[in-house]
Amino acid sequence: MNPDPLADFRVEIDQVVDWADMDSFGHVNNVVYFRYFENARVEYFQRIGWWDYMARTGIGPIVASTQARFRRPVKYPATLRAGAKVVSFAGDRFTIRHVLVSRATGELVTEGDAVVVAIDYRANAKVPLPAELRKRIEELEAAATLPPATPHPCSPEAGGGECPVPLPL
Repeated sequence: MNPDPLADFRVEIDQVVDWADMDSFGHVNNVVYFRYFENARVEYFQRIGWWDYMARTGIGPIVASTQARFRRPVKYPATLRAGAKVVSFAGDRFTIRHVLVSRATGELVTEGDAVVVAIDYRANAKVPLPAELRKRIEELEAAATLPPATPHPCSPEAGGGECPVPLPL
């Protein structure tokens, strides 16, 4: 079995494929995948609190560039697992990796990147990525590298039953 392409992604959403997402060739149109990427990216920004930060400071995200590699066609009906994670930083910008995986088959269907720049919308100018936001991103991404918790040997998750050792509260 192939490893889960989203195993180290901290942000993942379900993306339902709509009938209208398909084109005349009977599969999801290539432009639509960028909307799927955007949906995962917006969730990422929600998780790090960027929308609240932007309301206070005027500093928000803007996509400078994006690209995709289409691995497998997707047809309606389908649900995809859409993941987003930050893979690099550079001054006023960072790169988000996007991965789309078929919920039905577990296959990687599309992957890509977006370069996101910090912009002060009040001044209409690029700004360095605020330290507060970088810290929030690093904290979210650091959680992805932690090993999974090992269940107590007597817990139901580990298949245990009666146990002479009490479970911790």
